[in-house]
Amino acid sequence: MSSLPLTYRDISWLSFNYRVLQEAKDPAVPLLERLKFLAIYSSNLDEFFRIRVASIRNLKKVGKKTKAQLDFDPSELLKDIHRIVNRHQEEFSEIFEQQIVPELRRQHIHILRRLDLNEEQQQFVENYFHEKLLPFVMPVLLVKHRIRPFLANANLYLAVHLRPKKRPLSESEYALVKIPSDQLPRFVALPSGPNRFDLILLDDVVRHSVSWLFPGFDIQDTYSIKLTRDAELYIDDEYSGDLVQKIKSSLQKRQVGPPSRFVYDREMPEHLLTYLRDTFEIRKNDVLPEGRYHNNFDFFKFPDFGMTHLRNKPLPPLPHPLLHHAADPFKIIREKDQMLHVPYQSYESVINFFECAAKDPAVTHIKVIQYRVAKHSRIMHALMNAVQEGKQVSVFVEIKARFDEAANLEWGERLEKAGVRVHYSFPGVKVHSKLALVRRLEGGEPHLYSYLSTGNFHEETAKIYSDFSLFTCDKRLTGEVSQVFSFLENIKPPSKEFEHLLVGKFNLRPAFYLLIDNEIAAAKRRKPAGIILKINSIEDKDIIAKLYEASQAGVKIKIIVRGICCLVPGIKGLSDNIEVISIVDRFLEHARVLIFHNGGDERMFLSSADWMERNLSYRIETTFPVYAPELKKEIRTLIDLQLNDNVKARIIDRNDQNIYRRSNTDIPVRAQLETYFFFKRKSE
Repeated sequence: MSSLPLTYRDISWLSFNYRVLQEAKDPAVPLLERLKFLAIYSSNLDEFFRIRVASIRNLKKVGKKTKAQLDFDPSELLKDIHRIVNRHQEEFSEIFEQQIVPELRRQHIHILRRLDLNEEQQQFVENYFHEKLLPFVMPVLLVKHRIRPFLANANLYLAVHLRPKKRPLSESEYALVKIPSDQLPRFVALPSGPNRFDLILLDDVVRHSVSWLFPGFDIQDTYSIKLTRDAELYIDDEYSGDLVQKIKSSLQKRQVGPPSRFVYDREMPEHLLTYLRDTFEIRKNDVLPEGRYHNNFDFFKFPDFGMTHLRNKPLPPLPHPLLHHAADPFKIIREKDQMLHVPYQSYESVINFFECAAKDPAVTHIKVIQYRVAKHSRIMHALMNAVQEGKQVSVFVEIKARFDEAANLEWGERLEKAGVRVHYSFPGVKVHSKLALVRRLEGGEPHLYSYLSTGNFHEETAKIYSDFSLFTCDKRLTGEVSQVFSFLENIKPPSKEFEHLLVGKFNLRPAFYLLIDNEIAAAKRRKPAGIILKINSIEDKDIIAKLYEASQAGVKIKIIVRGICCLVPGIKGLSDNIEVISIVDRFLEHARVLIFHNGGDERMFLSSADWMERNLSYRIETTFPVYAPELKKEIRTLIDLQLNDNVKARIIDRNDQNIYRRSNTDIPVRAQLETYFFFKRKSE
């Protein structure tokens, strides 16, 4: 760790994931939503081990000279990670077993184990096993010094302890049985009485039936296990060769990467755990205990039996007052800039914009940056239709979007076949901007329309991710958006400097420094100075140092961060002018908003970029100003709601305790609900 007070990135991320777990244990959250938060926590943790922990493990192998350049000890950091995860996993089990399961029972939903089954249910389970499970379970007797079976990434297995019936006093033997949750539902509905809903996990169906798989053996006990594998692609700095082909080849290796985490039922006896570790050559530091069940992200699919009262009350997306089904969105945008805030407002306005552009005879060109898109994307289909209408369409496809590489390659091929001009990622840079550009002939003259957003062109995530989008024909912005596309298509720096957009690899980082320095200068002159940041993650050391400098000068800084926060607020004489909160609620906070006091004439920006080193130094990101006074006022109102949240806001402090911020007032402010009703009033 450098001399700068910082929280390690990965420790801070674990703190964020604990905020997700807090939602699962909050009794005010509807019961089935609490299960969903357990699923989110589990899914997040899986990805964390596949990417971050796998990378830290690899750092243990580097030479002394390289290790000396690190500001942390990889071995010590891994120990801290395992210690924190173990603590969280124990709490996870407690939340599920002692809070949620009893609550489910009160709602007449019973998760049964095999010893709880009545005769009818036992017969049902046995029939289910023979009719549906048997082709998939794949039992394997483990024999030392033989070729060991391959443990597929994130697949569930039962480790079986058994003894031969004819030699009951002989040494223990061990076997492995696959739990085919990738083929069959994890939750199996059982025959139940009136006003009662009985379930059994697929794991326990296999447990109940495992003796049929090993005739001649007595089953001593069974314990569940799972292996998580390294998912990083490790493409050699991405500077040489055919990048598309490299990624295609690497994707095939992702599922067979080295182990990054081996989880097991914490009730498993030591002799079985030792045997499994030896058999699969798993290092002690990669072993983590969990509860009876793994892959808890399967709770996403937990049946609700029609009990809608156990879910959040629906907040159907609201139509944008002007753009939702506009026959001519360009006329509306020409009159003034328009803003959309999903998921509160319907994403249909974005889809409508592209579908209208595709069939509008006045539109000649459409350009889009694709980072992540939906599996069934109306926007991508609109672009393909636009080609059929005789328009020139180009799409920049970022094929390094983690876990969307294969989907993006597939979309790229489909777009190319439809006649779209496709540009793929180029070496050394990831493109994370969320931009579109439409050229339209009006009165014989070309006019540009731009769409700039904090979120992806993704119809599905737009239902749960909170993002801002701007539609504009302001020449100050459209001309510079055009420069970004020109760079991506020609891989040549723009001939003109950016004056309005802040663009990664060009002016993004220095522009942020200038904006902060402007507030520092005002504070030193004893003038009002302030910065408000809403961001997903803040990790970059240099920009944190700049914020510490601003705090020391007297600049009042308020930060709303969803995830990683390496900055440590509240240190006397250093960061005591910095307040940080985090909001975790039913929607995922994804928007980035930056507000600088600027002598009372606030400068406001929306951005695709988080304040992480990768975003500020190694990506093409776009931060764009909001110029329209009414839009600035609207954004400020929504940010103030978040700053005043006293229901879902947690205080981020130097002790990393994630304490809920509560107010002495009797009036609760839950920012996400207040935001929804703000837009509901606007749409009426």
